[in-house]
Amino acid sequence: MARPVNKPELLQAAAEKFEELNNFITSMTERELSTTFDFSGIPSKKERHWSRDKNLRDVLIHLNEWHNLVLNWVAANEKGENKPLLPAPYNWRTYGDMNMEFWEKHQNTTLEEAKKALGESHNKMMALIERFSQEELFSRGVFPWCGDNALGSYFVSNMSSHYEWALKKLKSHRKILR
Repeated sequence: MARPVNKPELLQAAAEKFEELNNFITSMTERELSTTFDFSGIPSKKERHWSRDKNLRDVLIHLNEWHNLVLNWVAANEKGENKPLLPAPYNWRTYGDMNMEFWEKHQNTTLEEAKKALGESHNKMMALIERFSQEELFSRGVFPWCGDNALGSYFVSNMSSHYEWALKKLKSHRKILR
């Protein structure tokens, strides 16, 4: 599916990719669920996230935490708080450190808690998208707090594109085990 460029495509892509992710998770064997992720033997997988996430819970919590960033960012800015998406002290050069903080924060979170949290945050994101018009989502300059980007681009990045990222990681894990 191409990157969404309007509200219906955004909602469809988010719903379809979320369903695809959940279907894949349901298909995971006990061995796939219980074996720690290890991508160290694959030279192309050198980005920090390949070594950060050790299991399905870590991936799901990562998605949930990014949903929460968007939800909190939109809510704060709608109240006039002029808040950036990434909380201080993080920025786009240091957000990997923030991701590690999310990872550390959730080491005692269970897989079931992670699944529930992600389902809830996905539903909140879908409801938030519904509140905005086509123009508000896909026209630049509507919300000053979005900078040069359209608000919809943040939903695409943190939903359908992020779900594809998670699927890629889970499929790579499966491929290694087989």
